[in-house]
Amino acid sequence: MRLLFDQNLSRRLVRELAAWFPESSHVAALGIETATDLEIWAYAGEHGYLIVSKDSDFRQLAFLLGPPPKAVWLSVGNCSTSAVAEMLRANADVISRFAVSEEEALLVLPDLEG
Repeated sequence: MRLLFDQNLSRRLVRELAAWFPESSHVAALGIETATDLEIWAYAGEHGYLIVSKDSDFRQLAFLLGPPPKAVWLSVGNCSTSAVAEMLRANADVISRFAVSEEEALLVLPDLEG
């Protein structure tokens, strides 16, 4: 399972989460940091990524277009890169199950209803 971190998240997450999410990348590392959300959505779908973002536009695309790709929406506001990394590490099993689910297009972290 490969995560693609959106521009609104730190590039350091790729390195900090390599043990949990190998082969993940950041939009800047792929040269698509200035691409539109729809272009990033298409890229992620073509290359087998789950998009991770705090941008609600990806939440909307998940509802409108469905998978692939899938989106992990971080509903956290401003927080440190370490806090984001810890949230993703703590939810690695949840993210893995979400990645293989055929019905779901969007995973919201933290899950405020659960």
